[in-house]
Amino acid sequence: MFAAIGVVILLIMVFGGFALTGGSLGPVMHAIPHEMLIIGGAAVGAIVAGNSMHELKAFGGSIVKVFKGPMHDKQDHIDAISLTTRLMKLLRSEGPVALESHVIEPENSAIFAEFPGLLKNKPLIALIADTLMLIVVSSGSLETHAVEEVMDNALKTHFHEMYEPQHAMQNLGDALPALGIVAAVLGIVKTMGSIDEPPAVLGGMIGSALVGTFLGILLAYGIVSPMAGRLKQVLEQDEQIFHAVKQIIIASLHGWPQPLVVESARSGLGHAVRPGLSELLDALRGK
Repeated sequence: MFAAIGVVILLIMVFGGFALTGGSLGPVMHAIPHEMLIIGGAAVGAIVAGNSMHELKAFGGSIVKVFKGPMHDKQDHIDAISLTTRLMKLLRSEGPVALESHVIEPENSAIFAEFPGLLKNKPLIALIADTLMLIVVSSGSLETHAVEEVMDNALKTHFHEMYEPQHAMQNLGDALPALGIVAAVLGIVKTMGSIDEPPAVLGGMIGSALVGTFLGILLAYGIVSPMAGRLKQVLEQDEQIFHAVKQIIIASLHGWPQPLVVESARSGLGHAVRPGLSELLDALRGK
């Protein structure tokens, strides 16, 4: 939402300010389609050349994520802590056998079914189910530090893939000024081929060429790079729910008291999605 508002403000202030200072928007608007064809086409070609189909789909989805915002709200974080806590309590009270049916097929589990919002996040559900399945098949004999190492490795791989679109978007932002120069140089080459034209015509052609440089810089520093920065913020917030789940599992395996387990997960959440401790404990009691 704020990303869209920011883009609108940017365009109004840049083009409106230019018009208010006496600039004529006509030549700029006339040149934009041709310059955008070169700059935009080069940008799309570079993105396609530098990424696989999987990464291209992720890149497209990341643009939606910039405008939509983080995947989970505060209630989802409460649900994630509640779900993981219940599963760990079941493991502790009834043993690995009682937990097995829930982690083999989470989509058919009565416990998981109580949190339908979380089921949409397949990597999160896989992290919970796969980790607990590892504990189940080992009959609970695994060392806690070994489980933590496996989870850290899984999270590292997932986060690496999750941030690839953000890196691609940032690289595109860094490249756009140069692509704008490419469009401008081609415009100057075209102008030099018409050097015998009257000054008024040459001035218009040079102005059109300079619009390429203007667009490259505007797109880079006014739109794409800020969007890459916003995407990073969104992804960092989407990370938090994974860390909370991991903390619940590891702290529970260490045998910590439940309030301390819950607080260790809650305290790692950002203020925008962090519930109060009493609010979280009430949710765990079913209030």
